[in-house]
Formats: sequence, structure tokens, C-alpha cells
Amino acid sequence: MNTLRSEPHNPKQARATVFFITIAILIAAVFIISMNTGSLSMSPLDVIRTLFGQGTDQQKLALFDFRLPRIVISLLIGAGLAVSGCLLQGVVRNPIADPGILGVNAGAGVMVVLFITYFPNKTIAPVWLLPCLAFIGASLAALLLVMLAYKKNIGLSPTKLILSGIAVAAGLNALMIVLTIQLDSDNYQFLAAFLAGSIWGTDWRFVVALLPWLVIILPFVFYKARVLDLLNLGDHIATGLGAPVQRARLTFLAAAVALAASCVAVSGSIGFVGLIAPHIARRLIGTTHKVLLPASALLGALLVLIADTLSRVIDIPAGLIVAMLGAPYFLYLLAKMR
Repeated sequence: MNTLRSEPHNPKQARATVFFITIAILIAAVFIISMNTGSLSMSPLDVIRTLFGQGTDQQKLALFDFRLPRIVISLLIGAGLAVSGCLLQGVVRNPIADPGILGVNAGAGVMVVLFITYFPNKTIAPVWLLPCLAFIGASLAALLLVMLAYKKNIGLSPTKLILSGIAVAAGLNALMIVLTIQLDSDNYQFLAAFLAGSIWGTDWRFVVALLPWLVIILPFVFYKARVLDLLNLGDHIATGLGAPVQRARLTFLAAAVALAASCVAVSGSIGFVGLIAPHIARRLIGTTHKVLLPASALLGALLVLIADTLSRVIDIPAGLIVAMLGAPYFLYLLAKMR
């Protein structure tokens, strides 16, 4: 008598499914909590009524013009920075690579601060220009970093890349501080908040300015995830398997820079998201980038949304909250690599 046998259970796939469902539920929960958080007290019932057009004018203003765009921006920023960090870690094969540590965020920040300092225009045009200018600044920082870390006949040195990135980031952050000498009190307050990682772009214009970058870049890198897996095998093996190593490395590096730059343009200098999210995702679901990249995006989105929600409760910039989590984790990784 033949017996029916079920297909073998795949524990990795099951773990990934549980992970994605859990993170989606957590994001939804924090999303709801964040809509109820702010100077104007709104109960969950008030939020639901306002979403369906039944709230007061004050509640509609608070929810639709302030809270919802800020929540969406937090999710986009978290996803973009996390995927940027995951790409950098894969490209340079270094587990502590991060756009903040490598100076990419600082390069984007310098251009944003220069523009806002000398062209404080409040029209919609600067909102669209900010991600582009941030990309230019981040690209110049990345180019300088590659020049410093490149070794002939060897390529990019992971150790030298990290050390050079720390030096470049320190220099660019010092430049932003020097710029404060020429600022009036209003712009000085902005720069201080920017350096601390305060999400300052909080209306729908910034969502529209940021969204195209992520809509184009994220699906592309998700589609190319297999090539990133090949790069992690080493240049010789990847070349033998047919991967265009140098072109792929430059493409992923450009994508990481573009994601980080566009996010910094509206969020300020939020560091460690690109370090924490990929590491946690890697520990929970493995190293295959087909699932690691979207998992990192969801974890990054959750992390920044939690940080921004807390920042509205305790009046501390979201970047500082993330740093309080990221700095100890960074030291832990350094100690583990010894």
C-alpha cells in the first residue's frame, strides 16, 4: 500500500515567513501608536474617525498634515538606510560597513547644509533639488573613500576602507560645524538638529521628493540580489561563475550612495541604521540577499519609526535614539572581530 508523503519542511523558508509576518505586525502596531502620539491628544477612536473624515479640523490638520507624512518618511528613511548598509557590507565584504561610518551620510549632509545655508528658499523647487544635491555630495565622499582605500592589484581593502571612512566622516562633520560660524540663530538651530538626526522634512512634499529614489532603486537591487551573493564568494569565484565583478561592485556602490544620500536629505544625519538592521536580519534569516535585503528594509523601517515616535514623546532627535542603540552594537562587533 502506497503512503502519501508530504514535501520536506524547509526550516529556512518557514523562519523567513515568520520573520516577515512578525515585522509587518510590529510595523502596523507602531504605525497606529505613532498616529496617536503628539502634542495634540488623540485616542485610537479619534484617529479612526479622523481617517474616515469625521474628526475635527484640528485633528485632521494634526493627522494628515503632520503625523502621517512624518510616519511615511520615517518608514522610507529606515528602509533606504538599511538597504544602503546591507549593500555596502556585501560590496566590500566587511560586516561593519555603514553609510554613516564610511562618511557617505556626512558628504550628503555637507551639500544639504550648504544649500540651505546660502539658499534658504521655501518654495517646492529646493525640496526636489535636495536629494540630487545630497547624491552629489555623497558621491564625492564615496569617490574620495575609494581612492584612499584602493590598493593596486588587490582592490578595496576592507580594513583601510573603514579607517578611511571614519577619517572622511570626521573631516566632513568638522566642516559642517565650521559652517555654523556664518549662520544666524535660525539656521544654527537647523544645523544642530540636522547633525543630531532630526527628521526635518515632515510634509508630503518631502515624501514625493524621496519616494522616486526608493521606488526605482529598491526593486532593482532586490532583482540583482543573486549577483551580490556571488560577490560575497570572492572575486575569482564570482568571475568564474560569470558575474561582472567590477561593474556589479560599482553599480551596487552607486545604489547604496544614492539611497543614503536621498534619505539624509530629509532626515539629517541618522547613523547606525545601515549597521544594525542588516546584522539583525542576517542573524535571524541567513545571508541570502534575496531575503536579506527586504528583511533589512523592514527592520530599518521599524527601527526609525520607533525612534521617531519616541523622539516625539521625550523630545530627543531620532538620530540620537538610534545612536544610543547603534554605538554599543558597533563596539560589540569590533570586539567580536578581534
